[in-house]
Amino acid sequence: MVTVLAHIIEMTIMTTGGFRDSCYFRAGHHPAPGLYPPIEPYNTQMVDVGDGQQLYVEQCGNPEGKPVVFLHGGPGGGGGTERRRFFNPDAYRIIILDQRGCGLSTPHIAQAHTPREMATNTTWKLVEDLEKIRELLGIERWEVFGGSWGSCLSLAYAETHPERVTELVLRGIFTMREQELDWYYNFGASEVFPELWNKFCEPLRRVGHDFSRDNIAAYYDLLWDDDPDVHGPAAVAWTTWEGATTSLSFDPSHIEEFSDPNFALAFARIENHYFVNHGFMVEGQLLRDAHKLADIPTVIVQGRYDMCCPDVTAVDLSRALPSADLRIVMAGHSAFEPLIASELVKVCDEFAER
Repeated sequence: MVTVLAHIIEMTIMTTGGFRDSCYFRAGHHPAPGLYPPIEPYNTQMVDVGDGQQLYVEQCGNPEGKPVVFLHGGPGGGGGTERRRFFNPDAYRIIILDQRGCGLSTPHIAQAHTPREMATNTTWKLVEDLEKIRELLGIERWEVFGGSWGSCLSLAYAETHPERVTELVLRGIFTMREQELDWYYNFGASEVFPELWNKFCEPLRRVGHDFSRDNIAAYYDLLWDDDPDVHGPAAVAWTTWEGATTSLSFDPSHIEEFSDPNFALAFARIENHYFVNHGFMVEGQLLRDAHKLADIPTVIVQGRYDMCCPDVTAVDLSRALPSADLRIVMAGHSAFEPLIASELVKVCDEFAER
């Protein structure tokens, strides 16, 4: 831990004012160079996956191309338009979806009144959703691409249905272990960004939270408080902490994007719901079962100075899956940092030729 913090603090001093960006690209933010040009979907639809859930699904690129599914982060981040640009549109049939409760999928969790409305939003329901979408689209096997929470869901899906995955492209590895959650929400990243951490803690201080106890569980109560003057500011504090710490670049305007009330409330509630439930998995499950992926070509792209999902998890995954190609670049967490984006495009170009 000391060595990791030393590297991180060194990079903090070298940057101008701190870390700002997000693994969840939103309108108005500048994409990294090296991405493919913007494209529009050739098909969009709302897919009924059961449980009263309608998922937004779009297809871009070449309808006859190599199928790839993009799994967004959060959970709760939504798909967005720039995610289409990691893939050669002449070579790939690109499938992007908004997971349950967020983005353009309905019902939107920002409109929920009680946590009971989250009961069917679980990792394994999302895995089922992916299979329903794959079957609906008539795809036998597909490449799976996911970063941050998207890497977690990619692993869960691939370990459940390895026969349906041609390749895995994983970025900013997150496996929902307790140590990973503690680092970001209890103690660790707090030591690198003390001024930003102070803002994250403000809603907890207002209710007299005992900081020797879990901050994630305490936020759960705030995010589901009936009073909009309680759950609204709590959601914005939760999302802006993440938006402010996931990149080596500094962009004050990006924080405004994370302050959008509907986005913030859905994002914070969904993330927190998964975290308090440990991702609906046993501790270390995804690493334990990584051997099931041995026959799937896998590339891991990891930022050396990733504050959201530190390198240790990517290294642990590479040890559990020795066949994986671990590529560490000098960047933070965001998929849109130049070195990460260019490496992801390179990997997808390589896999497009398989």
